[in-house]
Amino acid sequence: MKRTVLTCGLAVTLAATVGCSNPMAASNPPADSSAPAAVPDASAAAASRPNTLSLLSVLSVEKAVDVSAQRDGIVVATEKYEGSAVRAGEELARLDDSTLQAELQKAESDLLVSGNNVKYKQAEEQAKNAQLRRQQLLRASGLSSEADLEQAEFEAKGASYDLDSWRQAVKSSQAQIHELEIEIAKTHISAPFSGVVVHRYIRQGEQVEKNDKCFRVSQLAPLQVEFQVPETSGVLPRPGLVFSLRLAAGTEQPYAARVLRVSPTVDPASDSYDVVGRLTGSNIGSLRPGMSVEVLWPAVPPSSR
Repeated sequence: MKRTVLTCGLAVTLAATVGCSNPMAASNPPADSSAPAAVPDASAAAASRPNTLSLLSVLSVEKAVDVSAQRDGIVVATEKYEGSAVRAGEELARLDDSTLQAELQKAESDLLVSGNNVKYKQAEEQAKNAQLRRQQLLRASGLSSEADLEQAEFEAKGASYDLDSWRQAVKSSQAQIHELEIEIAKTHISAPFSGVVVHRYIRQGEQVEKNDKCFRVSQLAPLQVEFQVPETSGVLPRPGLVFSLRLAAGTEQPYAARVLRVSPTVDPASDSYDVVGRLTGSNIGSLRPGMSVEVLWPAVPPSSR
């Protein structure tokens, strides 16, 4: 009987000990260490900036275009590649112009011939006019017939017409030369402005057609950002207004910008103003067009904060 009592007392003591060592075991199970940590959402980030309106956009520049071929031809040289800095008017590539050069040489030869004929006809016209004046004097003196005078007049007019024809031939040759020079200039694909080659679409030896894209050229600065500000925003946009932005990648480094242009009307589809801002400051050297940014537009006027 004593042995039974001792055994029951030991069991009660062990149960009490286990219960005391883990009083929350039943109500609070242990946390799973493999569960991911909580990530703050966008609303929490916005709450940390209660006086700003977050607007997503991308950095851009004023000038960024695709340079196209202005005529058909075969690419015989490509002077620039991706990343090459270029100046306005600098050659990017060149098309075959051998046929045009041959036509130009012929047109220049025709111009030389026409010019020489003009000089010859000018001398001939002077001689025919002098002969006409002599016939007029002879006829006035009764020493020449009417037929001789008419023949002299005919030859003088013919010389004048021939001279006019060759002068027109000179103009025609000059126009043809000018047209060929324009076509030859089109075989030189040039940079429309100073910037950098972003992409090269063509290769040497490739056949291209008119309006085919050949290069994409872009400025790197000045950087600007285009975005829309709601009409109900606390601060309406105006040129010169300073605002801040940051990269959408997650960095908190702020960048300063100034409003450059504001649309004079409100977009009825979004009830917003179209705004263009230009980045300023000395810390924007590493930024590039195309980067995603978050514009932090002031939602409350400074006097109301």
